[in-house]
Amino acid sequence: MTDFNAATAAAELSTIRDFLRYAVSRFNHAELDYGHGTTTAFDEAVFLVLETLHLPIDQLDPYLDARLTAAERKAVAEILHTRVDTRKPAPYLLNKAYIQGIPFYVDERVLIPRSFIGELLFSDLFGGDDFTVVEDPTSVEKVLDLCTGSGCLAILAARIFPEAQVDAVDLSADALEVAKRNVADSGFGDRIALHQGDLFAPLKTRKYDVIITNPPYVDAEAMDALPAEFRHEPSLALAGGDDGLDIVRRILKESAKHLTPEGGLLCEFGTGREILEAEYPNLDFLWLETANSFGEVFWLTRDQLKSVK
Repeated sequence: MTDFNAATAAAELSTIRDFLRYAVSRFNHAELDYGHGTTTAFDEAVFLVLETLHLPIDQLDPYLDARLTAAERKAVAEILHTRVDTRKPAPYLLNKAYIQGIPFYVDERVLIPRSFIGELLFSDLFGGDDFTVVEDPTSVEKVLDLCTGSGCLAILAARIFPEAQVDAVDLSADALEVAKRNVADSGFGDRIALHQGDLFAPLKTRKYDVIITNPPYVDAEAMDALPAEFRHEPSLALAGGDDGLDIVRRILKESAKHLTPEGGLLCEFGTGREILEAEYPNLDFLWLETANSFGEVFWLTRDQLKSVK
């Protein structure tokens, strides 16, 4: 499959179905890696093709056999080949990623949003009829998003907690430029404040009802083995030290003094559950389940966190 090129594809293919079949063949041959909003070659192809054509990404069937114009064929062929040639994740090529169906601008200054926390914020844990960690989202007045990156979780928090002021912190000035754009587009600019600094440092003595965080948590061995797609992301947003938990430990140690009496911490940290449970045997972690994870996100209350030294 070394003789294909974008111009040939644009000339010989006609419909969306044609381009999807072609993309899956090329992606499989190139042994691409996924995990930035899609998990298969087909899903990646659908995302790239439909977004490039400005079609709804959740409505493939009505358009499958639509014939494309010459300009559309050229644009689709070029982005599919760019995906193979550069191994850049699709959201970087499109400057767009989705969480809970909500689009966010992204580029290579920020980690591509894919946090399980997005799903949890929209679940019954926050204002549901049965088990909850926050019974009444309208009672939440202050929210903090640590390691905000693109600002996506801060924006989702502003949606879920309609009366809350949200602070969002990141160490990277570049990431905050992206977050600034997303906050401006969100309509929540009057309720979200961005801060540059190291975790809680720029917040001084402020206290919050809810702290959410998806900090860097990739361990050193995994960092060394990252596929090419993940190497396009800023290492600052990924690397979490030898075992991936350096920043998580700091957050556990510092959170209590930044929480209100009834407040709590929602943290996503990857696959180090056994390490945390062994290191903090007195902490009764509440492990939260999503459609594709269990044991990668926990909730702890202020009272529980006060015991962390």
